[in-house]
Amino acid sequence: MAKAAKPQSFEAAQAELEALIAEIERGELSLEASLAAYKRGGELLKFCQAQLDAAEQQIKMLDGDTLTPFERDEG
Repeated sequence: MAKAAKPQSFEAAQAELEALIAEIERGELSLEASLAAYKRGGELLKFCQAQLDAAEQQIKMLDGDTLTPFERDEG
């Protein structure tokens, strides 16, 4: 089995992960296909987490190593 391609972006990985979840939840996959989808989902999850961690580090650098809560304008 060929290794799946690295996602092009966080958004692409998130979309693929959502599609895999929907496919697994339908319950129509064979055992092998379910296991492959689960494995790919784990890879996508790791990719997304790494992207979020990198973004957090960039924000820390820009904010002087202090993360401040994001406040929404509720008006």
